[in-house]
Amino acid sequence: MGRIPASYLPPRELWPQRIYTLPEHATYPGLLNSTEELVDRHVAEGRGDRPAILFEGQTITYRALAASVNRVGGALRALGIEEEDRVLLRSPSIPPALVANFAVLKLGAVIVPTSPLFSRTEIAHVAGLTEAVALVVAAPLLDEVEAARAELKTVKHVIVIGGDAAELKARGYVPYGELVARGSESLEAVRRDRMAVSVLLFTSGTTGLPKGTVHFMEEALSVPDGFGRHGWGVTADDVIGGPAPLSLAAGYSTQAVIPFRFGAAASLLPRFTPEGMFEQIQKHRITIVSILPTAYRKMLQVPDARQKYDLSSVRVCTGGGESLGAETYRAWKEMFGHEIYEGLGTTEMMYVFISSAVTRRVKPGAIGPAVPGYELRVVSEEGADCRPGEPGRLLARGPTGTVYWRDEEKQKQAVWNGWCRAGDFVTMDEDGYIWFLSREDDLIKSSGYRIGPEEIEETLSLHPAVADCAVIGVPDAVRGQNTCAYVVLRPGVPPGATLGGELIEFCRDRLAVYKLPRAVEFVPTLPRAPGPAGPGTGKLLRRLLRDKLR
Repeated sequence: MGRIPASYLPPRELWPQRIYTLPEHATYPGLLNSTEELVDRHVAEGRGDRPAILFEGQTITYRALAASVNRVGGALRALGIEEEDRVLLRSPSIPPALVANFAVLKLGAVIVPTSPLFSRTEIAHVAGLTEAVALVVAAPLLDEVEAARAELKTVKHVIVIGGDAAELKARGYVPYGELVARGSESLEAVRRDRMAVSVLLFTSGTTGLPKGTVHFMEEALSVPDGFGRHGWGVTADDVIGGPAPLSLAAGYSTQAVIPFRFGAAASLLPRFTPEGMFEQIQKHRITIVSILPTAYRKMLQVPDARQKYDLSSVRVCTGGGESLGAETYRAWKEMFGHEIYEGLGTTEMMYVFISSAVTRRVKPGAIGPAVPGYELRVVSEEGADCRPGEPGRLLARGPTGTVYWRDEEKQKQAVWNGWCRAGDFVTMDEDGYIWFLSREDDLIKSSGYRIGPEEIEETLSLHPAVADCAVIGVPDAVRGQNTCAYVVLRPGVPPGATLGGELIEFCRDRLAVYKLPRAVEFVPTLPRAPGPAGPGTGKLLRRLLRDKLR
């Protein structure tokens, strides 16, 4: 299929301004290949025997990884995969998925990681929108691909990791093992322009079908040179671990980009459980932990964790994807002695561009300042810069930026005067630290006050009866909106008006009066996006609660 039509990217005047302020940015060649930079370079420079991937009991060295990448890449080329072809990846975080990623990129093709939880409709949508010519899928995730197969009009090859080879071939699939067996260990990297499309990441599709975000070859260098170097301080001795799937910007950056820039190792965990994450840290001697705030909260609930698990290897704990909150920060530090350096990033901008890790100074409840290489603004609805402490919309620009795939209308909404709209309502203090209030759509406006739901949710979650909670604004003729809390109770706790009043009073001692919930509704579950532990374990989807009221 080959070249990407110019019309698949937005007109240049709609792109955000990309700025390059770090000394590292001046060192990038005009033509490069990310696999050559992230994998092959370490072998060529004598680091081939260092660990690259840790998975269960396996240790895969850079030399072994490079050899597998070349074999798979050569076999993909023999199947007809060409420069700029799009290849879908549907897999948990396992070594063959990373090998396939690097192999596709080494050919100069475009990798499209997709969520293992995507339905057949979403798979077909992404395949059609990208005009993918091939799809690499783990055998346990094949059923939805099979169901969507008739709609995969452009897909010529479906390559299956695992499963019975004879059965797969009889059904018209290509066994991944055969690619590895028949490929050559020699493969020349296709060097492309540093601004060539390299990776397409798709949003979760929580407000409709998934949207494609475009990432360029140079981001394999600028992301680690920014946050990896100046935030985490990554060296070749680090082991970076977390459960986010490759389809998410956090997972892709921490598993397929940042470690490999520095010759460090990636620790792969296909599915999160609190105990499993503890065991992974201990077994692989993880030094940099990257997980969701929800994961930290679940790990804090593991009985006797401090006594049972050895976390002495850890030097950095970091989190993002949702608000961490001061209480979670303090509880983790008290139990394990580690700071949690919160971060904020977006799929559109590839990874974290705000984090307290860059200063190693935590202000509990704040996210942090700009990652070196990025600039931030907080602006009013009229576009004027807000004063310190004044709520406004977050804007950012840096060496990455929002570019949508085949969606000019969404591009127009996402960029303002060359700045990326992050979609968050925040404040900035005198030190440049960003304090998160809410997503713009989640902000509650009541009696002239602007209220972020996260602070209320964090407070409610401290009550021993509460297992999960969500706060939204509901229409009110007088106040504009009232604050309403939806609460999932712990097993064995009966709901009732008395308990609802108790929860409101519990908040009264911890929150300003105007932030108090006006009503409490008890529900069996809350709408959440897919997460590392499966459906319903990811970000809270307040929009779906609001939709039920319309």
